[in-house]
Amino acid sequence: MRTSVSDDEHRTNASDMRSTERFALLLLRSAKLLADGVEQLCIVRDVSSGGVNLRIFHRLPAATEWRLESAAGNLIAMHHVWERDGEAGFHFDEPIDVSAFVAAKSPFPKRSVRLRVQHPATLFRGGQELQAVIHDISRQGARIETSSRLAVGQKVQLKARGLPDFEAIVRWRREPCYGLVFARLMTLEELAQRCARLSRPISTEWRNKASRS
Repeated sequence: MRTSVSDDEHRTNASDMRSTERFALLLLRSAKLLADGVEQLCIVRDVSSGGVNLRIFHRLPAATEWRLESAAGNLIAMHHVWERDGEAGFHFDEPIDVSAFVAAKSPFPKRSVRLRVQHPATLFRGGQELQAVIHDISRQGARIETSSRLAVGQKVQLKARGLPDFEAIVRWRREPCYGLVFARLMTLEELAQRCARLSRPISTEWRNKASRS
């Protein structure tokens, strides 16, 4: 549930969150905010063992469960405290190891934050129109699924409602999924705002149409 607070309450909550040692990140890092499982892009401004201050790109939704996904892929349960002027504060349900969070050690190669979506799209390969679905998207690329076979290195155009038209190259193939690299890089704010408007569910009718392509 979205929390509405007065100026006095906001100052009290901010004071409480500063009562533990906080780390202002010299290099602001992007992360994922999960509101009832729906992912949103955010930027970690500062963090302590007890909570975090996030830069957000749009109003937070009403939600009953909040989690922050760190750069290492760890999910941290938390609850919403305040929201104001493009920022939001959260308290962690359990204290975290701030040094480990800031170090952001991960067994996986470092890459741009990807937001999971389920969004229908159209691919254009030469003069051919193909049905596809976007499974995740970042500032510089997307993972798509299509029943039509694509070649690594092939140039395509990706079109989808709510997104700009992208010229892209197929970077990898694990049929029926493919990785695309965009010719144009989106800003963090553009990615956040556009993904917030993408539709999530994919109808059975569309899946049946894609399977017949």
